[in-house]
Order: sequence, then structure tokens, then C-alpha cells
Amino acid sequence: MSKDKMDNDLQDENENIEADIDAEEVASATETAEMEPEEVEPDLEQELAAARAEADELRDKMLRMAADSENFKKRMERERSMMLKYSGEQIFKEILPVVDNLERAIAHCDEVEEAEANFKGLLEGVQLTLKSLVNTLEKFEVKPVVSVGEPFDPNHQEALTMEASDTIPASHVVNEFEKGYYYKDRLLRAAKVIVSSGKAES
Repeated sequence: MSKDKMDNDLQDENENIEADIDAEEVASATETAEMEPEEVEPDLEQELAAARAEADELRDKMLRMAADSENFKKRMERERSMMLKYSGEQIFKEILPVVDNLERAIAHCDEVEEAEANFKGLLEGVQLTLKSLVNTLEKFEVKPVVSVGEPFDPNHQEALTMEASDTIPASHVVNEFEKGYYYKDRLLRAAKVIVSSGKAES
């Protein structure tokens, strides 16, 4: 056998071996691919639905927070407005006893039949002082509670005692010991009054 023929036979044999190896590799790769589970594609509709639900929940939370914030602002504004509206309430409470004392002094002077000239001058001075003070209170919307002759109202009046009266009906105010006052639309001080118990028994 010639050398060329032997070389050709050897080359053919090597090619056959390589072909067999390549075929085995392809078969093995195919078998491995068949054994591996197919990858599950993500469900885009479910993900979209979950994202929408989360967005709706976040939107609801945001709206609730905005509503709470707005309510808080309104409440604070109302409280601030009320504080400004009634800011002078305590001052007027302190002034009212002065008015009471002046009124008592005037009432006492009226009871004196024979007052001296200087006493009359003092009375006039007290009257002018009281009038000026009352006018000042009225400028700030401090007004007295009308009580005498009116039905007794426990919301605006405080009953000190009851007294029989032939002219004032029962449960009406006969007299007031201390005037009550309003500050704007709020009761500043309740009136201390004497309430009628009706006609006296004969």
C-alpha cells in the first residue's frame, strides 16, 4: 500500500471520529435543553393591576392627608379669630367692679335727702365718671343684661334669693344686686338678681 493512500485513509478515519463526537455533543445538548423547564413568562396584566391598586391606595392616603391638613388649618384659623374677637374679655371683667362701686355710690347719694353742696358736687363728679366709663365699655361692645321685670333666665342671671311682689309676676326679676354684662355676643358676667315668688299671701 502506498504512503499516500495510507495518509488518506487515516485522514478519513479522523474525520469520521470528529463527526461522531460532534453528533454526540449535539445530541447531549438537545437532551439537556429538553430536560430544563421552560422559563415562565411574567403575567403583565397581574403586575399592571397590582400597580394600579397600589397607586389608588397611595392616592387615597394623599387625599386624606390633604383633607386633614385643610381641616387643621381651618380649625386653627377659627380659634385665632375667636381669640382676637374676645381678646379684651379679661380686661372688661376687671373694669366692671369699678362700675359697680360707682353705681352704689350714686345710689347711696340719692338716698340722702339733705345733701350738702360739696356732697352734691361729689355726686355729679361720680355720675360723670360712671357715664364716661359706661360709654367706653359700649364702644367695645360691652352692654348690660336687661334683668328687672324680665323672666328669670338661669343662662344669664344668678338668683340670690326670692321675694314676694304684688307688681312683678312669679319667676320674674324683682331687683338686681349686681348687673350682668355681655361682651359682643358672649355673656361676660351673669347678673345677680332677686326673683319674684309671686304675690304675698294675705
